[in-house]
Amino acid sequence: MHAYNSKDLERLFGLPASAVRSLARAGHISPIKRAGRLHYSFQDLLMMRTASALRAAKISAHRINRTLQTFRETLPTGDAATQRSLSALGNQIVIREGRMLWESDSGQYALDLGEDKGGLHVISRRVPAAAPEAPAGKSADELYAQGYALEDADPDGASACYAATLEIDPEHVEARINLGRLLHMGGRLAEAERVYRAASKPESLIVFNLAVVLEDLQREPDAIVAYRESLALDPQLADAHFNLARLYERAKNPKASLRHLLAYRRMMDRQGT
Repeated sequence: MHAYNSKDLERLFGLPASAVRSLARAGHISPIKRAGRLHYSFQDLLMMRTASALRAAKISAHRINRTLQTFRETLPTGDAATQRSLSALGNQIVIREGRMLWESDSGQYALDLGEDKGGLHVISRRVPAAAPEAPAGKSADELYAQGYALEDADPDGASACYAATLEIDPEHVEARINLGRLLHMGGRLAEAERVYRAASKPESLIVFNLAVVLEDLQREPDAIVAYRESLALDPQLADAHFNLARLYERAKNPKASLRHLLAYRRMMDRQGT
């Protein structure tokens, strides 16, 4: 359990004290008062972070409350909230369990995708067009720009352009990041891992994204190593600290979990100043 006051929580998650009290009244979080201070479990922190992400996505308070209630009530016996995450699919809120997404309002199966755990994603409904052949004579930067322009309407075509970019320029970091992300979002996790691992130079965001893929591949010890490497490359990656805290919590290593949670908190404090 971790002790926080209202200012701490506002700095961490952007939630005012009134919102935190509402979450407690609704039973979404269960702080315990000790020695005059409120203590929160890591599950409480994850629920508050999820509520904050849903608020940022402009989801109504009523739907947030209903979604969090479903999120809590459907946890299997002995499970933890860290085994699930929430996503926004168009204008529908969905709960992720493993690789399955299902609608929180109806409980119906929604989609099977390899989404990033522990975060909020807005996934547009789109009909992919046929992937174009890589145009001959175009430069790496021109292919990258074409891929970037295609992402919303044609992710397969964008992936083809990014792959062609890397054929010409294997050092094109942005194309590697975007190709890996599109493969990951399409559930092609092994391919995304290969794209990230093929980078000749370590880049913090590439290694961070690799860690997320490894989580979805259920290789959490490898993901921990990758998150730590991403922090070695960029000590300011606050999300790497939060994800490490979550993974260490699941690995029953509370000291390591607390260490990274405190590092995350310090970074949020600095951003709030």
